[in-house]
Amino acid sequence: MTDTSATDALDSLWIMYAQQYRDSFVRLCAHPVDALLDAAGVSEGMYVLDAGTGTGTAARRAQRRGARVRGVDVDPAGIARARGSGVNATNHPLPELPFGDGEFDVVLANFVIDCLDRPRTSLAELRRVLRPGGRIALTLWGARRGAGQDLLGRSCEAGGIVLPPDRPSPDEPRDLPPLDADEEFDRTPAGMLELLGEAGFTQTEATEVTWNHETSVGEWWGGLADRLYLRPAYVTPPDLETTARIRAEYERLSAEFPQRDEKLLLPHVALLASARRT
Repeated sequence: MTDTSATDALDSLWIMYAQQYRDSFVRLCAHPVDALLDAAGVSEGMYVLDAGTGTGTAARRAQRRGARVRGVDVDPAGIARARGSGVNATNHPLPELPFGDGEFDVVLANFVIDCLDRPRTSLAELRRVLRPGGRIALTLWGARRGAGQDLLGRSCEAGGIVLPPDRPSPDEPRDLPPLDADEEFDRTPAGMLELLGEAGFTQTEATEVTWNHETSVGEWWGGLADRLYLRPAYVTPPDLETTARIRAEYERLSAEFPQRDEKLLLPHVALLASARRT
């Protein structure tokens, strides 16, 4: 019998923070979607699985290319929004999917693999539902980070809060326990090539994508720090004085970044990888 307690706990965590995620990171994670679809070769008539579809950003863009799309996700509210925008989305968390072997021409996973407690197992499942000759494309947060990805973490430290070493940066949209050794992988282009190769894929490609996320000082703070990341999962809940000190440091550090029309331009770096199933 498979112990699903860790997966169930992680699913519950994502549902708990889903609203904050939708309000803050959805627009951030939409930046590489067109490159993701290009890497997968999405075109008219293809049957596409968008794993971890969220509110359906990648699925909708695939549909605009003429593809037929199924979306799956763990978040019921996100699924409802995806359905409301015309995406055929259902609740099916990885690593088990209710699809037949080789059912899809393309599999997409936009910032999904690195948010799972069983990424290698999930990748094997995504390969199973992909037809021979089909392509997979995925994005994820990598080892190299843009300066904008450390803004909140730097603000916390400058404000007197040191995050526990076993926690990810407060700038990242995840709160995951350490992976088991047999599920861990190197979050670099070379590591992604190795991961895909070990999963049985060929014609593997991996690169970094960079962009400036455009946001305001208030929006970035309100969407992430105030509502999502200054929480007991990371630190003791800060008192008003500590919160004010962190906010002041955040505003000071924000001045380091270029602006356009009163919007911050926060540099971000992610990984984009693709491969073919033999």
